[in-house]
Amino acid sequence: MPSSTRAIGLSLGADLCWPSCFEKILERLDLTIAHGDEQIRFETERITIEPFDLRQPCRYDVVLDRLTHWYHPSREWIKKAVVLNDLYVLNNPWTLQSMEKHTSYCAMMRLGMQVPETWMVPPKSYEPIADLQPTLERYAQMFDLGEVGRALGYPVFMKPYAGGGWVGISKADDEESLKAAYEDSGVKLMHVQRAVADYDLFTRCVGLGPQIRYVEYAPDEPLHDRYSPPQGLITAEDRRLLRAHTLTINSFFGWDFNSAEVLRSPDGYFPIDFANACPDSQVTSLHYHFPWLVKAKIRWAVFCAVTKRRFRHDLGWDRYFAIADDDRPFADKLTDYAAIADEHFETERFVEFCDDHLAALDEVAYEFFATDEAKDIVATKVRALYPEHEVDDFTDLFWSRIQAWREAEGQNTAVIE
Repeated sequence: MPSSTRAIGLSLGADLCWPSCFEKILERLDLTIAHGDEQIRFETERITIEPFDLRQPCRYDVVLDRLTHWYHPSREWIKKAVVLNDLYVLNNPWTLQSMEKHTSYCAMMRLGMQVPETWMVPPKSYEPIADLQPTLERYAQMFDLGEVGRALGYPVFMKPYAGGGWVGISKADDEESLKAAYEDSGVKLMHVQRAVADYDLFTRCVGLGPQIRYVEYAPDEPLHDRYSPPQGLITAEDRRLLRAHTLTINSFFGWDFNSAEVLRSPDGYFPIDFANACPDSQVTSLHYHFPWLVKAKIRWAVFCAVTKRRFRHDLGWDRYFAIADDDRPFADKLTDYAAIADEHFETERFVEFCDDHLAALDEVAYEFFATDEAKDIVATKVRALYPEHEVDDFTDLFWSRIQAWREAEGQNTAVIE
């Protein structure tokens, strides 16, 4: 049987921890997978940034992209490689570029999800550009921001329409605080969104292909404490519905790797922030959940490389909209959306592939995350972010949470939870 090698490219910015763990665990696995008439092995490479010929070949079968959501040269190289070289990439670079929070809200409202009532308001101020003044003088209407607040009902959140890592988000409990937040918003285009005041669970659902990690999220805590270890608050029914919401969003936009923040309340599930393609992947944020993320990336990258998964060039929204326009309860529609998502992510084939070819991953990762080598990787990331006098304490904190994961979940063989 002939042998071949699949190349997995890592397109990276400041990432230190997960790429090192990804490489080390894949090396320890030492995979050879029989597929079709081939014996397939793997290599990884960190992609460099340099001038490129638009017609140059691409040596990678799959690229895990952590850079192009903000760095244009890498984005344009990846777009070229998808179009000219049939590269498969996580995630779709065109939707990363164009689908900000505003569009994602509108799309999921169209599908019937309970996105909280949201208004967009014109910017408080503008960068000077040609034709701005006559445009504003002729067409911009004076408005009372207090009327917007009263229409939504307090409390509300004012936040940038395109997102931005929690920057510029303000909670307003009354008209005075809403107007103060608007005064501080400068040239940013802003949303005003009704708060879900009676929620009892804040979840952040990290999706990687058909794999979902359900996190009990604590947004008011410092970054290193937001991704809470499991407290037992998420039920089996929560998981079913959160999975359907998350995979629907991700497949709709062509995002293999995205996170969705969803609030549970007595009135149902409210997605509030779900245009997070290429979400935080650092051990300093995820700690307890970090080993799951590394394993999920390995599974999905290897599956896509071996099967030569095809990049979806069109998003196929008409299938979702046909369901949305049907006169049925939302619960039935959500089931159908999730079925499209499972078809898109080849969930059944993926689970069978992992059972057949990646059964050793759990044990290898379990052993790796007990090694000095793994702890050194954690320390390197901590050292890059924290002052020297805090490095030892935070390294020990994150390492202890990884060990808690090993004790509670490290031997879990479930691919889809």
